[in-house]
Amino acid sequence: MNAPTDTSDVGSEQTESEQEGATVRRGAFPPASPESRSIRYKRETPSRLDRILDSIAHGCIMVAGVLLVLLIITFGWLVFGRYVLNDTPTWVEQTALLSVAYITFLGAAAGVRHNSHLSIDLLRDNMPAPIKGLMHHLADLFVVAFGGFMAWQGWQLMMTNLARPIPMLGLSESWRAAPLAICGALMVLFAVANIVKRLGGRHNPTQED
Repeated sequence: MNAPTDTSDVGSEQTESEQEGATVRRGAFPPASPESRSIRYKRETPSRLDRILDSIAHGCIMVAGVLLVLLIITFGWLVFGRYVLNDTPTWVEQTALLSVAYITFLGAAAGVRHNSHLSIDLLRDNMPAPIKGLMHHLADLFVVAFGGFMAWQGWQLMMTNLARPIPMLGLSESWRAAPLAICGALMVLFAVANIVKRLGGRHNPTQED
């Protein structure tokens, strides 16, 4: 006959092992104190200016997305009109050129805010922290200078082409130069915000590295 097993010893061993596992888990992941949760909340919460700038960049992306959809629709209508109706819409080409200008420049401005432009950062990443921060500032200053020049030249083009109509559309040629000025102004705004945020110690380097 088999000897009876002591179930109480087995149960106590399982209870001790469960307690040890719970102790290890508690030791590995200690509960966060109210102070640490408050600090983490402050670090992750964007400021009011950040929310405004993010909304502007998001608006640029939304407008560019809508124009991209309209661009596809207009080219579809061009093909349908040419090969089905035998009546080519002459306004599609100029509409497409105007849409591409807005899509390109609005997307470029949003890319400055989100730090999504292509960059070669091999040299910068191998530098010490002070030099690395200085190179970040220099890059933003170049963007400010380029964006300011773009905004100024775009504004000049808008003012000098108010009376010139776009062929086939009848709109002023200033509408074609407007995205140049808008993009330049937004690039300056976003780059200056990056510099101010970095100097204030609230910049997240993971967005750039």
